[in-house]
Amino acid sequence: MVSRVDRGPAANWWWTIDRYFLAACLALMGLGILLSFAASPAVAERIGLSSFHFVERQIVFMIPALVVMIAVSFLGQREIRRFALILLVFSILAMVAALFFGIEVKGARRWISLMGISIQPSEFMKPAFVVICAWLFAEHERRPDIPGNLFAMLLFALVAALLVAQPDLGQTMLTAATWGAMFFMAGVPWFWIVVLGAGAVVGGFGAYTVFPHVAGRIDRFMTGEGDTFQVDAGREAIIRGGWFGQGPGEGTIKRIIPDSHTDFIFSVAAEEYGVVLCLLIMLIFAFIVVRGLSIALKERDEFTRLAVSGIVILFGFQSIINMAVNLHLMPAKGMTLPFISYGGSSLIAVAISMGILLALTRRRPEARMSATLDFAARRRLPAS
Repeated sequence: MVSRVDRGPAANWWWTIDRYFLAACLALMGLGILLSFAASPAVAERIGLSSFHFVERQIVFMIPALVVMIAVSFLGQREIRRFALILLVFSILAMVAALFFGIEVKGARRWISLMGISIQPSEFMKPAFVVICAWLFAEHERRPDIPGNLFAMLLFALVAALLVAQPDLGQTMLTAATWGAMFFMAGVPWFWIVVLGAGAVVGGFGAYTVFPHVAGRIDRFMTGEGDTFQVDAGREAIIRGGWFGQGPGEGTIKRIIPDSHTDFIFSVAAEEYGVVLCLLIMLIFAFIVVRGLSIALKERDEFTRLAVSGIVILFGFQSIINMAVNLHLMPAKGMTLPFISYGGSSLIAVAISMGILLALTRRRPEARMSATLDFAARRRLPAS
């Protein structure tokens, strides 16, 4: 047990960390391992691997992810900005390298191989991008003579261009939605709302026109015609699970879903454990997002307010997209469910995001002093 009188770094971390956020992240990590046992053996056997190949790798990835999340949560506000800047630079350089030397999968170049490990740089770009944009917006608010908003626009244009070049339209949409929400919260003028809204419409129409796979997914979603096997199987798994599921290991539809351990793990959860577990998962995601926005609303520091909001919005949008695809509420898109879907890059990148969230929401002495002064002013008492 950590004593309150202990002034060491670990004790200070424990008494200042938001333990509700920490518990929610640990719960999602545990659910990720549990559902990996349910979803991945059939996929592993289908491609000639041992039954628990993906389970073992998920656990192996989970250990450094937990270490990274805790380590990042120890950083202060200034260290978070420096860390994000370094991570963003390396991620963008790696994304450029992936276009020329990356691993090609189904016509897309999104991965690079380092020492035999496939890494998706765009996953690590997202939390760093959010933090740096929050800093640019905050600097423009603090000093209007600094063109922070312009730099944020140019950075977004660069990131979006690299994502489209891969191509990865899903990540482009996710990044654009998060950036747009942050820009709105930073006090964007109505002129830019109209311009950016029009740009989003033009970009969506352009993606439908230029990229056949995007048009195909939208057409299949709207008409129900064509190859809808995986989406139909995922929906059937959810229906078959009912309220309480078929039981651990008793799912059958999951065995024929090609991406049951990644994009459609939510459907596997529904089939084996029922809608009740799915609702619990949704509540944990919603708790993180709502609590993050609630804390941001009370935050006086502009950078912290925007960074916390951006991180939880990114986290929430990604979760919504994955679950909506499983429920057939939007066109199919390869988007992992944070902390739960299999994937090393995604898991560690989400851990970095949550580490940043934990770091920025730690109780700070200056925040407590500000609260004391406010209380004293309201009560007209001297602050002592």
